[in-house]
Parts: sequence; structure tokens; C-alpha cells
Amino acid sequence: MKRALTFIAVAAGVCPALSVRADDTYQVSNTDAVVTVGGKGKASVTIAAKKGWHLNQEAPLTLKLGTTAGIETDKAKLVRSDLAMSSEAQARFEVGITASEPGKKSLEAEAGFVLCQESACRPVKDKVTIAVDARPERAEPTKETGKKTVKKK
Repeated sequence: MKRALTFIAVAAGVCPALSVRADDTYQVSNTDAVVTVGGKGKASVTIAAKKGWHLNQEAPLTLKLGTTAGIETDKAKLVRSDLAMSSEAQARFEVGITASEPGKKSLEAEAGFVLCQESACRPVKDKVTIAVDARPERAEPTKETGKKTVKKK
């Protein structure tokens, strides 16, 4: 009877000490990107399982990237085959970024993955914001005139 009441309390959310919080079972972190306008840069998004959970190696693992004016990504959606690193404990996506205008921007993304324990699995979607610092091209003086010009790639 005591087990049944505990299960009901946990299922109803009455007993928060026994409930599993998302930040207790996984962590989604990222690195920000610094890119020169017209050049390529990279950011990364890492998913780490915690507290006895692991990433399901057979389930889909995705990173959907939003759109931001002046910022382009190599792909709008990254999938398992795009992973730079993958294990049961962690997975990391590398996001290719190109800037067409200078400024500090935010790129919204949503990670989708499945966490498992020995007896259960659960799908997870979590949002992450990648900061992009798009810097203008550097002007360099020319030998003939001494005036600064912008190098084109």
C-alpha cells in the first residue's frame, strides 16, 4: 500500500523530492560563435545524460535551428549522422555559421533526444540559445596609398 501511495504522489507531483527534474537527468550546453562578416564560424551544442540516465543510441537525436536576420547556418536541422561526437553519456553537434552583417545576434535552437534508464525511456526537447558575435571585416592599409581597404574573400 505504501508503494502505491508513493507512486500516486510522484505521478501527481505532490512529492517533489521524488520527482525527476529535467536538469537532474540531463544538461544541454553550448559554445557561442565569433565570426567575421562573410566568413565561417562554429558553435557547438552538447547534450549530456546524468544520474544514471543515458542517451538512446538508436532513437533520433536532432538539433533544429531557428532563423535570425544576418545569420545563416549550414543546415536548418542537424541529425544523428551530423554528430561530431556521440556516446551513451554525451553527444555534440557542431553548428556551421555564416554572418552577412555585423552585430551581436541570438540563434534559437531546439535539441530533441531520448533518455533511458534500465527500465524506462523518455523523449526530451529542450531549447538553447547560441550567441553569435558577427564582427566586421578588418580594414588593412594598402602599400600604394596608405588608405584602409576591406579585404574581400
